[in-house]
Amino acid sequence: MNPDARSPIVVLAAVIERDGHFLVARRLERGHLPGLWEFPGGKCEPGESHEACLARELIEELGVRSTVGREIAEVEHAYPDRTVRLHFRSCEIAGEPEARLGQEIRWVAREALGSLEFPAADRELIERLIRRSL
Repeated sequence: MNPDARSPIVVLAAVIERDGHFLVARRLERGHLPGLWEFPGGKCEPGESHEACLARELIEELGVRSTVGREIAEVEHAYPDRTVRLHFRSCEIAGEPEARLGQEIRWVAREALGSLEFPAADRELIERLIRRSL
């Protein structure tokens, strides 16, 4: 068995809302889950706090400073090649995000979230956001 499949990879994701729209990014074609939409964020480094991880990832990916808020969901999901423990945190950002890694980013209306293809681990949160049950 792949060691990554045994111990979950801790991932942080920022749920950023402005005027009823959520910031989402499209995963690059290289790597895990290519082309799917996701909330910005990334892997937590060993010894790194969740807040520090998410703040670092938002600077690296989008060039924005952030205020990391409360955790709104935690999901552990087993993909065929790895297991992830995904922590979704509400965040506010200062300034306008830029796609620094070549990824596509967009602001998506709450009602339109269901029209995008997200990873399986995100499905429950997407449904909750659409229903406004957070």
